[in-house]
Amino acid sequence: MSMRDRIDLDSRVPLEELLKIFPGGFNAISDIAERRSTLESLLQTMVAELPPNENVVIEDREISGPEDAPSVGVRIYCPKAASGVLPGIFFIYGGGMIMGSVEGENLKATELCEAIQAVVISVEYRLAPEHRHPAPVQDCYAALKWMAKNADDLAFNPNRLAVVGGSAGGGLTIATTMMARDEGFPRICFQMPLYPMIDDRNETPSSYEIMDVGIWDREGNVEAWQWYLGGHPADGYAAPARAENLAGLPPTFIDVGELDLFRDEDIQFAARLIQAGVPTELHVYPGAYHASKVFAPEAALSQSILARRTEALLRALKS
Repeated sequence: MSMRDRIDLDSRVPLEELLKIFPGGFNAISDIAERRSTLESLLQTMVAELPPNENVVIEDREISGPEDAPSVGVRIYCPKAASGVLPGIFFIYGGGMIMGSVEGENLKATELCEAIQAVVISVEYRLAPEHRHPAPVQDCYAALKWMAKNADDLAFNPNRLAVVGGSAGGGLTIATTMMARDEGFPRICFQMPLYPMIDDRNETPSSYEIMDVGIWDREGNVEAWQWYLGGHPADGYAAPARAENLAGLPPTFIDVGELDLFRDEDIQFAARLIQAGVPTELHVYPGAYHASKVFAPEAALSQSILARRTEALLRALKS
């Protein structure tokens, strides 16, 4: 049975349609600017016919970046009808450290805001190869600190603050949460790294197994890590799988597809979290590929994935 044949049928059809348009997937596009614009155009096309969400108020701001670095853009999402002090979610988009944007994952952040009834901040971090590690995680941490320090103005409870992100955003979720732990601020009550990109070594069985799905495969992952690190060795903030100390991290929810090349590094990381005494929930979804919820949102499997994530966030932030 081929790798494609193992994909959940309802999730496979949208993938096959996508690959008719982009044979070889996004990473087959060699020019990074074209690759980015192609992804952005696809994401915008997927949501173009959706009406604006009238239940969420959105505001863009520029805030101070890391020391000796440019300002950082953030997008603020607030439930229109909410009352009282809400929980907060710091959201980090994905894209392999080389693609992605706040606008590209605007729908996801909007849905989070409405479903959880939380103040959501999405951060426009710098991308490799123009801006290598540690620029992205430094941008994320600077924006996270700004969010926590401005909790009163943003009308959320800083003691109910979670960090959420997928793929590269999942890796940055862990790295940013580690940085907050190490610096002693802010206190994070929950993290949700979804199918996180966390190991630059690319040595797990799934890293070699998942070669031809077409969304994010081994060749593109190796290339992205090379661009992100620029030939320098990775520390735990760059590749959280290399972090030696996981103790003291907040309760964690991780999910990953069975057919995602990050499967094994994520399972191993979840096991290490448990061994370090971190309350950890792990889901591995048969038939799911990398970010299948994004590319096949109507599939029953995707709806099940979304329901589990929403329930976990509500449990963590509303209890």
